[in-house]
Amino acid sequence: MQWLIGLLLVAIIVGVYVFSTYNGFISLKNKCEEAFSTMDVYLTKRYDLIPNLVETVKGYASHEKETLDSVVAARNKAMSANTVEAKIEAEQGLAGTLGRLFALSENYPDLKANTNFLDLQSQLQLMESEIANARKYYNGVVKMFNTKVEQFPSNIIAGMFNFVQRPLFEVVDASRRENVKVQF
Repeated sequence: MQWLIGLLLVAIIVGVYVFSTYNGFISLKNKCEEAFSTMDVYLTKRYDLIPNLVETVKGYASHEKETLDSVVAARNKAMSANTVEAKIEAEQGLAGTLGRLFALSENYPDLKANTNFLDLQSQLQLMESEIANARKYYNGVVKMFNTKVEQFPSNIIAGMFNFVQRPLFEVVDASRRENVKVQF
């Protein structure tokens, strides 16, 4: 009889652990989705700003068609990305083309002085800051989720219920990783 009670007690403990771990995964999964959704709102706002920015630049630098077309194409690709992985890849391309667009403005003093361009540039910089903050939150939640997926014994529950690691949202811009040259 004691053996049966002991076995029942172990089964209850294991059951409680499985349910609580499963619910923990569900909670973290939902936080990951909410964090990505928040970031996606900011990305969408940025996508809405880009055509106005391109049109403003077009008025001053119409012969820079290739750069302007690449910005629009990168924006469209990012907007149509359906998965987190595709969105991350598309955002890497968009970040590079936006950098080229702002570098292009350095060659046009009239454009740099245009209040509409300056306003759009300021809005875009603010949006980039909001995106960076949202990306930090998303990556923090994903890190917690991925850690739980990998740690023992929760990795057993993750395998049983098909919880898999999620990608971090890292935008890699090689130009930002280069050393800054300072000359006097």
